[in-house]
Amino acid sequence: MLDVPIYGRIATLELFRPHGEAQDFLFIATERYKFCVLQWDADTSELVTRAMGDVSDRIGRPTDNGQIGIIDPDCRLIGLHLYDGLFKVIPFDNRGQLKEAFNIRLEELQVLDIKFLYGCSKPTIVVLYQDNKDARHVKTYEVALKEKDFVEGPWSHNNLDNGASMLIPVPMPLGGVIIIGEETIVYCNGSAIKAIPTRPSITKAYGRVDADGSRYLLSDYAGLLHLLVITHDKERVTGLKIEFLGETSIASTISYLDNAFVFVGSSFGDSQLIKLNLHPNPRGSYVEVLERYVNLGPIVDFCVVDLERQGQGQVVTCSDAYKDGSLRIVRNGIGINEQASVELHGIKGMWSLRSSTDDPYDTFLVVSFISETRILAMNLDDELEETEIEGFCSEVQTLFCHDALHDQLVQVTATSVRLVSATSRALLNEWSAPPGFSVNVATANASQVILATGGGHLVYLEIGDGKLNEVKHAQLEYEVSCLDINPIGEDPNCSQLAAVGMWTDMSVRLYSLPGLELIAKEQLGGEIIPRSVLLCTFEGVSYLLCALGDGHLFNFVLNLSTGELTDRKKVSLGTQPIMLRTFTSKSTTYVFAASDRPTVIYSSNKKLLYSNVNLKEVSHMCPFNSAAFPDSLSIAKEGELTIGTIDDIQKLHIRTIPLGEHARRICHQEQSRTFAICSVKYPQSSNEDSEMHYIRLLDDQTFEFISTYNLDTYEHGCSVLSCSFADDSNVYYCVGTAYVLPEENEPTKGRILVFIVEDGKLQLIAEKETKGAVYSLNAFNGKLLAAINQKIQLYKWMLRDDGSHELQSECGHHGHILALYVRTRGDFIVVGDLMKSISLLIYKHEESAIEERARDYNANWMTEVEILDDDIYLGAENSYNLFTVRKNSEAATDEERGRLEVVGEYHLGEFINRFRHGSLVMRVPDSDVGQIPTIIFGTINGVIGVIASLPQDQYLFLDRLQYYLVKVIKGVGGLSHEQWRSFNNEKKTVEARNFLDGDLIESFLDLSRNRMEEISKSMGVSLEELCKRVEELTRLH
Repeated sequence: MLDVPIYGRIATLELFRPHGEAQDFLFIATERYKFCVLQWDADTSELVTRAMGDVSDRIGRPTDNGQIGIIDPDCRLIGLHLYDGLFKVIPFDNRGQLKEAFNIRLEELQVLDIKFLYGCSKPTIVVLYQDNKDARHVKTYEVALKEKDFVEGPWSHNNLDNGASMLIPVPMPLGGVIIIGEETIVYCNGSAIKAIPTRPSITKAYGRVDADGSRYLLSDYAGLLHLLVITHDKERVTGLKIEFLGETSIASTISYLDNAFVFVGSSFGDSQLIKLNLHPNPRGSYVEVLERYVNLGPIVDFCVVDLERQGQGQVVTCSDAYKDGSLRIVRNGIGINEQASVELHGIKGMWSLRSSTDDPYDTFLVVSFISETRILAMNLDDELEETEIEGFCSEVQTLFCHDALHDQLVQVTATSVRLVSATSRALLNEWSAPPGFSVNVATANASQVILATGGGHLVYLEIGDGKLNEVKHAQLEYEVSCLDINPIGEDPNCSQLAAVGMWTDMSVRLYSLPGLELIAKEQLGGEIIPRSVLLCTFEGVSYLLCALGDGHLFNFVLNLSTGELTDRKKVSLGTQPIMLRTFTSKSTTYVFAASDRPTVIYSSNKKLLYSNVNLKEVSHMCPFNSAAFPDSLSIAKEGELTIGTIDDIQKLHIRTIPLGEHARRICHQEQSRTFAICSVKYPQSSNEDSEMHYIRLLDDQTFEFISTYNLDTYEHGCSVLSCSFADDSNVYYCVGTAYVLPEENEPTKGRILVFIVEDGKLQLIAEKETKGAVYSLNAFNGKLLAAINQKIQLYKWMLRDDGSHELQSECGHHGHILALYVRTRGDFIVVGDLMKSISLLIYKHEESAIEERARDYNANWMTEVEILDDDIYLGAENSYNLFTVRKNSEAATDEERGRLEVVGEYHLGEFINRFRHGSLVMRVPDSDVGQIPTIIFGTINGVIGVIASLPQDQYLFLDRLQYYLVKVIKGVGGLSHEQWRSFNNEKKTVEARNFLDGDLIESFLDLSRNRMEEISKSMGVSLEELCKRVEELTRLH
């Protein structure tokens, strides 16, 4: 699949095929009036720009109903409706090239839809419009290309259904157009008119099924899919029929692919690939969902939480809309795709074995328990079944197994080491522990075994053909807790080093093989013993990893020739003992650390990285690469054994909690381990009551509803906050609401509700009526700060005589149009206004008053604000821009101090609904980027992004890099990066400043080697250093 960035917001997207071309072209117009025609080049697998240009007019009022871009079926012209009263034409010449565009005046000002008709000798458009009395009509025009004007078309049709909103042109031989209304569907072609009534609904998308246009799929706002059939006798339309097929996501687009497969693209839920079956299922639906494509949009709200309490943030979003509403848990980590699982309790170890040295696949899976060993193997039906290896001892626990050279297998138990033939499965040789001693820990590779018995004895054996030879024995001063001889030198079957973890002195040591001479010793400090050691190599660098019983991991860089250990680092992976194993995925070696927080360790640009695996506790893991399950892992977790493949290492993992209602606000409360959401349930059918609004409490582990509080009729939840008050140790949920009455423009009444969670239930403790909608709530110096319509109001938590509490108004501040977004820091209050940008207020304790300190005098319609630091505030506004303002506390005059100076501007191209401080990645404290503060944002399109505040020197360095990158990387369709990122709203367009495009900078790592070197030369920085700096940026998200 190809994924290319477009430097613009796509307004229209149309496929067409000019005469004489073998493939379709793609026409794209952007919201900032640029257009391009793209062609797919199969040889280079790239998009080629065939044409590009600018279709903006200096004057003109942008259309209210969005841009319309249409292409004549005979490829004579492209039509665009961008401004009210104008229709722009881009003609094709006879070679299929675009000529100069021109405008034609269009009398109809309120256009709802425009389409080209099929089968007309001159290009003909059909216009659906609304007149100034709100009646809706359809009219046709011929486009006279020579005269550059409209000619009255062949027919028109007046006074349609009041909800008529969509036109579907019908191909020849029938021609004409279908007009989709809310209660009727009309077919019209000048000579004939056919209509059928439908149940009231608003159709959102259509898709043509047959080339002759006799069947169409229609989808409405509730995601109900219908089939519209035109009955005809080849030339004439005789009637219309509509049939219900089933339910899908709420469709924004429908593409009938072929053979009953349909793609349903949704911006309100996940997109789907569906199959239409001939016969309904038991629920009467013909729709079968085959695949879902994740879409987080629209993200109305989200919170950043650390649910596992592991120091790694997860984002929980209120996603999708209406009936598709859901919560999405987005975390950085690796998914395991389960292929098979079996219930097995008490697993103490697992190893995979092959049936011969040259076999590419594993055959056996040895599973060890406290008093027995079981051997599983794949049978002919690709199922795991129990089998036997006669030479193995199965009545005792196995300490270690391995494939050995010469088609042999080796098993170590507490009493002996057994060498078994892999082909005959018979015992060939056995080494027994001396009487009175038992083997405690052991490890092996293809040609060596090393084991430790009680009393600190270390024994080294070599594996011959059919024979085990004891080569060396050493007496150590303490007991051995773990061993490893994974070969990382020249010989893949034989190791020169043994890693040994010790009891008592808590050290990890390296001994030479075969001599067992001590080469290096590293004291780990503390009281926790090493439980697992591993020698491994990543990207040509050798490491010694040593995991402790409390979930900490040490890593050392190992010099193979001298055995020296350097670069000691310590990280915390969990709280339980860790077992380390290597595995291979896509021909790269990784290390799996099994514990209460399973982690994959890997290396990128010679740097060790840790990515958590999305499983709860894992006690053991081993690679199991069988013919039926290639490249799989076998994983032992509580009570079961699972075989699965691993996702790509390091990517976002998204879990969906369908709610069946639209969550609008969310908040997490650490103390009660719950989430509170404000949600709305829309009526599923027209005979139900109006929408219902709730405050719901969810368990933060299971995500089940555990308590619900119903809001009043017309009452909407607008804000939710978890906070505590001065002189009260309890933690409360505060909810701000508004009564949205049909006859009011702005709510004049709302409530603040204070709940406490007791025994998993929401208990209402206090409520306070307000004179408007409570758009925002903040904890503020042990009090509650609310934004109510145009004022900011501070409430204190007062104890009544009877022991109950109430909210009491302390002071407020007027002077906003609508105070929608509020953030606080210390005594400062930052307010994002509906249309008056950002203002800064301060609370004065002595006077208990709130005063305005400074404001931004630009007119920005805000969508969210956040405080970056004491002096810098971040804002997002409704033309998809970001900007930062700075408070001038050092300025000389009052006037300058009262002005928030705009310091950064940037066009994001996304409508931001929410900012939150936080990060999705584990901040490794020893990294350079561990200290960079980040803000996560969520948008209507379902984008989750990160804004990082960079130190000045790093900013300047990356700014230069971006400057050179823009020169090298050219945008698709000739679109310019500088123009796209320039701050742009109705009032002004200015170049971006003090913001960098992180996605563009990270695309440096995807460039070819030559281009990278070209940029590194321009920068005057070595390529290695440049890659390292950009790689570090990628760790921020």
